Amino acid sequence: MRPKEFEHDEIVEAAMQVFWQLGYCATSIQHLVDGTKLSRSSLYNAFESKHGLYEHALRRYHDLTAANVVLLQESGSVKGLIQQLLMRIVNDELGDAGQRGCLVANASLELAGQDEAIAELVSGNFLRLEKALERALIRGQAEDEIAMHKNPRALARFIVNTIQGLRVLSKGSASQNRRQRLLDVVDVAMDAL
Repeated sequence: MRPKEFEHDEIVEAAMQVFWQLGYCATSIQHLVDGTKLSRSSLYNAFESKHGLYEHALRRYHDLTAANVVLLQESGSVKGLIQQLLMRIVNDELGDAGQRGCLVANASLELAGQDEAIAELVSGNFLRLEKALERALIRGQAEDEIAMHKNPRALARFIVNTIQGLRVLSKGSASQNRRQRLLDVVDVAMDAL
């Protein structure tokens, strides 16, 4: 038998994939049983509820998106790093045949307005990226790449909003012009810097 922690991570990863595909409300316990290969009683014993498992899934997604924060800490052109981040989002969206979007954005739209625990997890994910962007933009100002009169916190919030907008726009766009629509948004966002 494998260690419990390893199994826990596998279960959370599998559940995250189910929630990401179906959304919270459309995911039944049977979907989670099928996706995790655990019995109902094992799921309830380990996570207490569907909601508890969803919270774990959102925390797992938070770990997965840490690469975006790391990217912004790299050396080099701040505008170049932000463009890389935006293009990473575009490519993620274009490469996602299931058009799942961002699990955190999905949670924000589906539950955060009525569930304080989910709202805190969503807010924490957005705030982490916002702070990383703000630090990068301040560095860009110190290196004369970003104009000093621009508010780095406001720009960071704008970019977080742009990222989430890209995710939502991609889910709602027809495939024949999706790429150009997303690239248009990236171009305008980069002009704002």
